[in-house]
Amino acid sequence: MTSSDPVPSGPAPSESTLSESTLVTYYARIDSGEVAAGLELLSPDVSFAIILPGTAVRGSDRDGVRRYLEGRGPVDRRHVPTHATRTGELEFVYGAVVEDGVTITGHFLASARIGDDGLITGYQVAFDPELGLVSPTLASPTLASPTPASPTPN
Repeated sequence: MTSSDPVPSGPAPSESTLSESTLVTYYARIDSGEVAAGLELLSPDVSFAIILPGTAVRGSDRDGVRRYLEGRGPVDRRHVPTHATRTGELEFVYGAVVEDGVTITGHFLASARIGDDGLITGYQVAFDPELGLVSPTLASPTLASPTPASPTPN
């Protein structure tokens, strides 16, 4: 994918599952700059692991996630979920990470444990700038396959 290729604005597959996903809602809020609203979806004592190329960020509370997000500095990034599913208290989301609205920098696989109160009590996400199992560009045959850019943290 080149920077001139459009990136679809949203996912096509499994729309009902995606729209019902707590993680998809979390990413939408964080990506739109509503960090406080996104953090409200996390339990105060959420345990988390954010696995990035060459590093992992781990913690055991909502403030740890907030510090991670604030430590990224200003970003023009959004998560484009393509798949979501939930079984029992576990939820899984897969998708692409898009920078500047046009460049797919990699793909993510996130999982969460959802508590009885609907909050995320455990969160694990892995980001890879090279391997993409599925991409939002695959939905449109007129778009080229994505070319990952440099690694970018979720």
